[in-house]
Amino acid sequence: MTRNAKINTLLLLAVAALAVLPLALGLGDHKEEPFAGADGEAETAITEIEPDYEPWFSPLYEPPSGEIESGLFALQAAIGAGVLAYYFGVRRGRRQGADRARRHQETPGAVSGTGGIPGAETARGSGAETARGSGEASGEASGGGSATGPGGAASPTSGA
Repeated sequence: MTRNAKINTLLLLAVAALAVLPLALGLGDHKEEPFAGADGEAETAITEIEPDYEPWFSPLYEPPSGEIESGLFALQAAIGAGVLAYYFGVRRGRRQGADRARRHQETPGAVSGTGGIPGAETARGSGAETARGSGEASGEASGGGSATGPGGAASPTSGA
């Protein structure tokens, strides 16, 4: 088992323990609604401290039951998780694409359009096209802009 697989297994076990332990240990049995949200807990605490307290705002929509409210909350959480997953997926895809492009440019003798297949440049054309694709004939490999051909010799058009 690889290190990543061990870490993933431990994380899954931790999440399962967080979900099962409160139920197995009977936490919240003494309450009317054992797993009510923080809003309900806060409302109870405030009314105990200040019985005449009136809220400043009222909800825009009051669901008819707690189950519908929980379902809407779960839907909201799922949409948020989907947006985050999409963002991180796009970010990772862009990074992987940039890495592939950089590796492709750093590969000596790489010809665009071959997909990095060894021997594909010979099937595409003559050696001049291969040299042109790798930047040797245009002088890019020897400092850019110079009039030297492959091997560093002066080309006939350079005047030397």
